[in-house]
Amino acid sequence: MIARLRKLRQVSPFQVVLVTVFTALAAFMSLPIIFIFSHAFKPKNELFLFPPRFLVQHPTIHNFEVLLLHASNATVPFTRYLFNSLFVVSLTLFSVIVVSTMAAYVLAKYKFHFKGLILSLITLSLMFAPETVSIPRYLIINGLGLNNTYFGHILPSLASPVAVFMLVGFISQIPNDLMEAARIDGASHLGIFTRIVLPLSVPAIATISILTFQTVWGDVETSTLFMQKEAMRTLPFYVNSLLSGLQNSVAGQNMAAAAGLLIFIPNLIIFLLFQRKVLETMVHSGIK
Repeated sequence: MIARLRKLRQVSPFQVVLVTVFTALAAFMSLPIIFIFSHAFKPKNELFLFPPRFLVQHPTIHNFEVLLLHASNATVPFTRYLFNSLFVVSLTLFSVIVVSTMAAYVLAKYKFHFKGLILSLITLSLMFAPETVSIPRYLIINGLGLNNTYFGHILPSLASPVAVFMLVGFISQIPNDLMEAARIDGASHLGIFTRIVLPLSVPAIATISILTFQTVWGDVETSTLFMQKEAMRTLPFYVNSLLSGLQNSVAGQNMAAAAGLLIFIPNLIIFLLFQRKVLETMVHSGIK
């Protein structure tokens, strides 16, 4: 107890001000999250109050009941959209991690012809907006006959320049002596990759997992362009079509609020699970 009191006495006024400022900043930045949750549980009369209230006064789950009832009356049930989203996100996340880590390992630790050109092309691809490759993606997916298939959802996200670029920089930090020692001990290329590279790259993998999850979970392009069957479309497409149909509908704003929360919650959960690993990536502390 005495030692704790001594530590408190050693705290400088600057540290107190710094902690206070950052605490206030964190509280301010959490306001949109609080509003999303509060807005989703507002009854219809509170949604249109003027002046609007930030926090809900009489919370209700009726908004979610109306949303599920609306989906149950459609040709495709709500659970089908949800299953498609979870299935596509899971497979895409696994595929991107495997492909990106293997590509980054080769680019970071091996020498071969045209390596510099490949790295330059990966860096150049980061400059392209997603809209610029929509037509080539459609031609490829349509040419391969992958319309209305789950692989049609996965293939456009399989090559992730951001993930490869980030992993190349992270794997490059792994000491070559460590890998050479494993090679002398008889470890194969696959053994070095699975037992050394992957465990040491966990912070970077967590970061690309968050980025990939957010991109795929909120993606409506694949469902819009490549899926003509309603049963193969995902939850973001359903929510987006629902919200676009309710833009001028006062009666449907409660469904829009509930749908917005359903889309937001998975992103929040994934970020909270991996935020510590993300910080390790940003400060390059994966390798000591």
